[in-house]
Amino acid sequence: MDSSQTNGNRKTIIIGGFGPGISTAVAEQFGSNGFSLALIGRNAERVAAGANELTAKGFRAEPFVADLSKPEEIRDVVSKVRAALGSILALQWTAFSFGAGDLTTASADEIQEVLAVAVGGLVTAVQAILPDLAANKGALLVTNGGLAFFDPQFDEIGVKWNAMGVSVANSAKHKVVALLAHKLKEQGIYVGEVVVTRTVTTVKDNSDPALIESRAVAAKFWEMYQKRDSISVTV
Repeated sequence: MDSSQTNGNRKTIIIGGFGPGISTAVAEQFGSNGFSLALIGRNAERVAAGANELTAKGFRAEPFVADLSKPEEIRDVVSKVRAALGSILALQWTAFSFGAGDLTTASADEIQEVLAVAVGGLVTAVQAILPDLAANKGALLVTNGGLAFFDPQFDEIGVKWNAMGVSVANSAKHKVVALLAHKLKEQGIYVGEVVVTRTVTTVKDNSDPALIESRAVAAKFWEMYQKRDSISVTV
């Protein structure tokens, strides 16, 4: 059987929140292992350019446009992915919203927006592809950041960086991952999260300990996908 086939269908991974950096590296990592790539983002030009670049490298990549804070658009785009690329084996979620930076002044709408992507969008996407994940014994792979942790150091950074909304959203996403990992395990679905605590770069630079290469994060996702034994890993 061809490496890009599983149960008679192509292996397809959705990259939710596609852009340069981690999501591109994940696309290349999984594409190199026989996956078709469904790239989803709000910026049509960005996802189209990404699909063209990945196609030029020999991968099968298709662009899809959707606002991942809107449930109706998520359900619609999942249907489009399924029609174009077949059954979905994995979802990789990197989408986030950088808003509500100062919780003392942020509006209710701003707060709801960051949670709409980190929690509402993620859960809606999982629900939309759950039949595929269950049938394929698939996987949910989530990118998170260190601001998710209940740690005074990261709390101080969240305030200093005007990233209080992201801190709350990341913490909520961290809990969603843990809950789904336990809930979906009984269906043979793997759920794993990589929490990135350093600045991500697309260029290898071992001289700066504050940096981590995006391909290293992608490699960690692939390792977790294969081993399926860790819910959350910090890099």
